[in-house]
Amino acid sequence: MDPITAAALAALAGGLGGEAGRQAWQGLTTLVRRPFGRAATQGTQDDGTPQVSSGELEVAALEGDPADPMRAQALASALGVRAALDGEFRIMLDEWWQRAQANSSVGDVHNCISGGTQNGPVLQGRDFSSLTFNINTPWSPATGTDR
Repeated sequence: MDPITAAALAALAGGLGGEAGRQAWQGLTTLVRRPFGRAATQGTQDDGTPQVSSGELEVAALEGDPADPMRAQALASALGVRAALDGEFRIMLDEWWQRAQANSSVGDVHNCISGGTQNGPVLQGRDFSSLTFNINTPWSPATGTDR
């Protein structure tokens, strides 16, 4: 599993990534609310709760202050420990992280055209393929021919 970085968690908690980021954050909060797997509950406190954090408190804390790097790191650590103790959680967390990373690459496009005159089409966007341009070149008075 690729490590889940505190910076990525802070970005998701802060709403970066628009709708995709919001959905990824919601998926994570749903995931950490799941009960621990059976094997992970073998080490429990007197009241039967696991000795490690489920991540719920850390999710709520980071959601309350997404700019706090300590809260983001606490959540990343809690997720890592829980994944190490609970194999089922580890699989689901890995699946969530793969989806979150894939969705984050769908994000922003920043295009900039500067300097000079563009003679021809200018296409702005992301991930184009199989494009064909049919361009009629204008007559040039300087040379008396088509350019």
